[in-house]
Amino acid sequence: MLALSRKKNEAIIISNNVEVTVLEIKGDQVKIGITAPKEVPVYRKEVYLQIQEANREAVNGDGMAALRNLLK
Repeated sequence: MLALSRKKNEAIIISNNVEVTVLEIKGDQVKIGITAPKEVPVYRKEVYLQIQEANREAVNGDGMAALRNLLK
């Protein structure tokens, strides 16, 4: 993990096309802005983990058995 210090209105660039900017600092909260191409998904980590879990459940559920039957 890379740890950086940034002040308000300072940014970092990731992979030439994603910019993360510190917009506001209030107490123990930091508001950030992310500029990325439309094809780059950006999620809060807790939302990303929910999506991953839903995908795992979909693959392990009855939908996979139905798909296998279709392909036979």
